[in-house]
Amino acid sequence: MKHAQRITWLVLGLLMASALPGCVREVKDTHPDQLLTKRKALFKQMNRALEPIGLVANERNAYDKQAFVGYVDELQKLSAKPWAFFTVDGNYPPTRAKPAVWSQAAEFEAAQKQYQAVVAQLAQAAQAGDLEKIKPAVVDVTNSCKSCHKKFRFD
Repeated sequence: MKHAQRITWLVLGLLMASALPGCVREVKDTHPDQLLTKRKALFKQMNRALEPIGLVANERNAYDKQAFVGYVDELQKLSAKPWAFFTVDGNYPPTRAKPAVWSQAAEFEAAQKQYQAVVAQLAQAAQAGDLEKIKPAVVDVTNSCKSCHKKFRFD
């Protein structure tokens, strides 16, 4: 077996093992207000809305304007919500937020506003229904996510 094939099988095996219950233990959020749990749940909801948007923008799913606008509306509603759970006492394990979230609070807030602005632009493009305007707007949203993650989140 070639080296690359072995690595592929090893990675696949690790992914499968990590999916089994009890194999990977997630550290519990023990904070009384469950700040981490609440913000993680909101980011998961945002991701569930963004995934079908990206599939349409990448032409992997058919474009249905009504459904697409629904996903974008959901993303826009959620775009302001998780930030309330990044309070001063919200920096505790098992957070994946970098210390910069709190030490560079103004920059973190600017990243939030930038994200909300590009989501609003996507919402306008979605309402217009022009895929040629929607596609770059989706790229702007995903680039905003990536930029914020790079600066403010551990992988």
